Amino acid sequence: MERTLWANPGTTAPCPARDRKRSDSQPAGLEHMWRPPEDPPGPGSSTVPASGLPRTGSDPVILKTPVPLGSVADSLRASDGQLHAKAPTKPPRTPSLLLPDASGRPPTYCELVPRVLRVQGPPPGHSCPESEVPWWEAEEEKEEDTCFARPQAEVSFCLPDTPFCLLGSQNRPLEPEVLHTLRGLFLEHHPGSTALHLLLVDCQATGVLGVTKAQRGAMGVASGLELLTLPHGHRLRLELLERLETLALAGALAVLGCAGPLEERAATLRGLVELAVALRPGAVGDLPGLAAVMGALLMPQVSRLERTWRHLRRSHTEAALAFEQELKPLMRSLNEGAGPSDPGEVALPHVAPAARLLEGEELPGPLDESCERLLRTLHRARQTARDAPRFREAVARRLRGFRPNPELTEALTTGFLRRLLWGSRGAGAPWATRLEKFQRVLSVLSQRLEPDP
Repeated sequence: MERTLWANPGTTAPCPARDRKRSDSQPAGLEHMWRPPEDPPGPGSSTVPASGLPRTGSDPVILKTPVPLGSVADSLRASDGQLHAKAPTKPPRTPSLLLPDASGRPPTYCELVPRVLRVQGPPPGHSCPESEVPWWEAEEEKEEDTCFARPQAEVSFCLPDTPFCLLGSQNRPLEPEVLHTLRGLFLEHHPGSTALHLLLVDCQATGVLGVTKAQRGAMGVASGLELLTLPHGHRLRLELLERLETLALAGALAVLGCAGPLEERAATLRGLVELAVALRPGAVGDLPGLAAVMGALLMPQVSRLERTWRHLRRSHTEAALAFEQELKPLMRSLNEGAGPSDPGEVALPHVAPAARLLEGEELPGPLDESCERLLRTLHRARQTARDAPRFREAVARRLRGFRPNPELTEALTTGFLRRLLWGSRGAGAPWATRLEKFQRVLSVLSQRLEPDP
């Protein structure tokens, strides 16, 4: 399989140079986005990629900030022929304000609402100097004993829409050059590496890692897993549900965009199945990422491709068995509020059922079954909030020593996928409108690949 890195002209931020060539598939290059690398070569074959280029995708970006000379000079003073370092000025400490209720009673825990208009976490692709540890490995600041303050707005962990390295300031939906670049990125990384990248971005989006002291003070709790269960976690719940659907749409598009041979679509399905296996409990343990990949595989536009699934069972039997016998029952159990949930086996729990329930979505099925499912989901949400520190420790263990590829990390963020699928103009439309239009696009692509008899 060709492992050529593809270029993306028109970007506004500096990126590694890549060779580019046009793809003959439609939409452009999508059939290769999720295709797994071919089996490793034999002992006697060469391990050099076909492109002949050295692999530098996993090297972190090193940012070195020069120290101004003036600050060094001002920090030193001469006294008795010796130089003494001036102690740095401590930042001002603003005490928390306790706003009394109209009735004169002090506010309770239930009355907390966020107090900052918008608090952003560090970007998941952020790099740091070699002397510092990455933000996902940094120790949390110790909380001081302070009284609660009444927040003023909801907390968001969604990154701002800054210019992306792989996208320009303005872009059309599904630009061919960007899809070619993504093809090269996914070919460079095996499913286990891609799963770790997805875990890192999911943890930042959920508020498990990279939560600042200001954010913890704003939401009144230490983790987004706790914030999800609170009234002022409305915005976070909507963001996570949109992220889940957006990732699933991107995975389905990778399959339905394969207009070439049947083998290419089957190989794309195999890549998604292998990624889901790498994300399952006991491995990386990223259940939100697993739910997104399984959502793509179980989407009606993908599951109706009978010839493609038949070819997968014939050519990639192991992946087909894993999907049917392990992944589908596991996903069904997780969606019903059951399944694995121990922080040692799971790094990031499946929070979508609780988020949908708290946003007022009705449970399907008979009344007695839906009531049992409701109780299981609420009990699982309470356990998740209680075990939030243990989940953070499990994530930190899995990501210790991990050095992500900045481009692949960026490609898995919600903001990037939103711009990729709907363009810079369509990304600002309401979520329901965007989802409805893209579902129609996927239905058309599915009918073109395998028309109804």
